Amino acid sequence: MTLSRGHAWLVAGVATLAMSVSYVDRQVMANIATSVRKALDIDAEHFGWLAGAFSLAYLLVAPLAGTLVDRMGARRGLMAAMAAWSLVSAAHALVPSFAALLALRILLGVTEAPSFPAAAQSVRRALPAGDRSAAFGLLFTGSSLGAVVAAPLAIGLDARFGWRTAFLVASLLGMGWLPLWLLVTGVPAVREVLALPEADVPRPGPSPSRGPSFGALFADRAVLRALVLVVATAPALMFVFVWLPQYIELGRGIPRHAVARYVWLPLVMADLGMLGFGMLASQRDRRAVGGPRSHVELVLVAAAMESGLALAPQLRDTWAAVLLIGVAAAGGGGLYTVLTADMMARIDPARVSTAGGLTAAAQSLVYVVLNPVVGRWVDRTHSFDGSLVLLGLLSLPGALVWALTPMRAASFTAATPAR
Repeated sequence: MTLSRGHAWLVAGVATLAMSVSYVDRQVMANIATSVRKALDIDAEHFGWLAGAFSLAYLLVAPLAGTLVDRMGARRGLMAAMAAWSLVSAAHALVPSFAALLALRILLGVTEAPSFPAAAQSVRRALPAGDRSAAFGLLFTGSSLGAVVAAPLAIGLDARFGWRTAFLVASLLGMGWLPLWLLVTGVPAVREVLALPEADVPRPGPSPSRGPSFGALFADRAVLRALVLVVATAPALMFVFVWLPQYIELGRGIPRHAVARYVWLPLVMADLGMLGFGMLASQRDRRAVGGPRSHVELVLVAAAMESGLALAPQLRDTWAAVLLIGVAAAGGGGLYTVLTADMMARIDPARVSTAGGLTAAAQSLVYVVLNPVVGRWVDRTHSFDGSLVLLGLLSLPGALVWALTPMRAASFTAATPAR
C-alpha cells in the first residue's frame, strides 16, 4: 500500500501535533512551578522529584509501550494514549497535596509513554527513506512547539484564573486533537500503512519474528550508539524544558509575569535546529548512494552548539544568556533528529516503536537521575550556574563515542514509496 507524498506528510504533521500536545501537558507544571510550589508547600528538591517521577514512569513503561504499539499499530496506539493522558492531565486540577500530585505525575508518565514510539512509527511507515530525516526533524519540533505554547498559556491562565485552570485547559487540547487524527488516518490506505507491522516490505534478509526482542535491540550497535548519544544530549535539553522558567525568574531576577517573554526563544531555536539539521540530513540522504549517510559532521557540529550551555553563566545580560541557551537547544534538537533518523534507517522496521521506546526511556533515565540533583543544587547554593556548566559539557563526549563507533551501511532502507 502506498501513500501520496502530500498525505504522507500530512500524517507526519498531525503526529507532530500529538507530540506538541503531549509537551503542553507535561510542561504546564514547569511554567507555573512557583505557584504550585507555594500552594502545596513544595521546595525545589521536591519539585525535582515531581519532574523525576514523570520521567521514571516514562522510563519504565516506554519500551513496553513501544512493543505494544508495534503490535497494535500507530493509529490506535497514539489515539488511545492521547485520550488517556488528557484525562490524567485534567485530574491535575484537583490535587490537594504533594503526594497526590506525585501520583498523577507518575500516571501521566505512564499514559504518555506510547506517544513518541507511536509518532515515530507513523513517520517511519508513511514517509519514503529520503524524506525521513526531515520528517523526524518536524516530529521533534512538536516537543519544543508544545513547550512554546505551554509557557504563555500556563502563565497567563495561572495569573488570571489560578494554576488549577491551567492544567484543565491544557487537557482540552488533547481532546481536540483526537477528531483530527481520526479524520487524517481514516483513509483506508493510511489505516493499512499505520496498522501493519510489515508495512514497508520488501526489505533484504529473512523476515524477523514479530515478537519483542529487547535482547536483540540492545545488542544492535545502531541502537547502542543511539542510546549513548541520547544520554549525553538529554541533560542540556532537560534544563531547557524543565528548569528554564525558574532559572529566568529566580536565577536572573526576572518578574514572574515577564518570564514568558524570554522562555520562547530557546524553544523556537530548538525547533529551528531540529528542522534545519533534519533537512540537511535528508538532502544528503537523497544524494547518497547505497542508503542514508551517517552524518558524523552534523552530529559533531550539533554537539559543539549544545555544549555552549556551559558558557551561559558567564553572560551578565539576560537576553544574551537566553540566546546562548537557544543555540544549545538548537544543537540538542539537531542531535536528537540525526541520531533518531540514523537509528531508524538501520533497524528492523517491525521493531521501530520498540527502539523508539528505548531511546525515550534513556532520555527519561537522565531526567530521573538529574532533576533531583539540580533541585538539590539550587536549594543548597541558590544558584543554577554550576548545573548549567555540568549539563552543557556532557554532549561532546557522547557525540565522539557516536561518531567513532564503526557502522555498516544501513540495511533496512526500503521505503514505502510516495507518489
